[in-house]
Amino acid sequence: MGVRFRGWGIAVPDRIVTNDELSLTLDTSDQWITERTGIRERRVGGSAMSLGVIAGRDAIADSGMELSDIDFLVLATTTPDRLCPATAPMIANELGLTCPAMDVNAACSGFMYAVRTAYGLLETGNKRVLVIGAEHLSRWVDWSDRNMAVLLGDGAGAAVLEYDPDGNDLLSFHLGADGSAADLLTCEHGGFFQMDGKEVFRRAVRVVVDSAEKAMASAGITADDLSLVIPHQANIRIIQAATQRLGIEMERTVITLDRYGNTSSASIPLAFYDARENGRVKSGDYALLTGFGAGMTWASAIVKWSR
Repeated sequence: MGVRFRGWGIAVPDRIVTNDELSLTLDTSDQWITERTGIRERRVGGSAMSLGVIAGRDAIADSGMELSDIDFLVLATTTPDRLCPATAPMIANELGLTCPAMDVNAACSGFMYAVRTAYGLLETGNKRVLVIGAEHLSRWVDWSDRNMAVLLGDGAGAAVLEYDPDGNDLLSFHLGADGSAADLLTCEHGGFFQMDGKEVFRRAVRVVVDSAEKAMASAGITADDLSLVIPHQANIRIIQAATQRLGIEMERTVITLDRYGNTSSASIPLAFYDARENGRVKSGDYALLTGFGAGMTWASAIVKWSR
């Protein structure tokens, strides 16, 4: 059983909101935000559906496949356009797909959960699955809340995964969840995102390190074998703490949060796309994809890049 990544696509809104712009209405500054989060600007606009359509269409085009080749669409999103129906079927309709489509909500771990779901679908007879992570987080932000307004942004990333009996890009997974930590990061119906930042930081570093170590052990590699780490883009300090404990230099870590902020389930595909476009990953390289999110959820995977 093998799975290959065949195509990638992304979408971000045109509207850029800088730290300086936020400082006009919040008690904050570019220096304060950058030092504590690593974020300099974020994109705002669109919707989970509109951004997901663009990213999905570009991923299919990048793969060289036809729409009829896609057997299933899995959308990871924390911010669906509606409570019901799911956003995935609407994206499928806009793309002209006629395959099954469903949403997955594992917060910022969502894209990795969706990739794991796609892997299972490919194990059971499907040939090609379109996986999308798309978020419209700005819709659920209280823009007067300094703690959350500086963190979140909108965006989408997508990948086409294909069954391949002769090779495999996905060597291992490690996923987990702990519902006892559900109240640390929440968004109630009709409300806004709220977070216990200190406790999320503490737990996030611990679960990312544990998950990453287990994924590497399962793949039979060590941190020294990794060419790249592609983490969920939540906070530069969390990324620094986790990679330091794993013994991985920041030079091997892909960072895009300075431009996009925290885009939840879109952040890992946005970062992987950035690494590919900038020639930071080549055939034969090992990459660690790892993230954590509300729930609390976490997920890691080891990829051996083949394109």
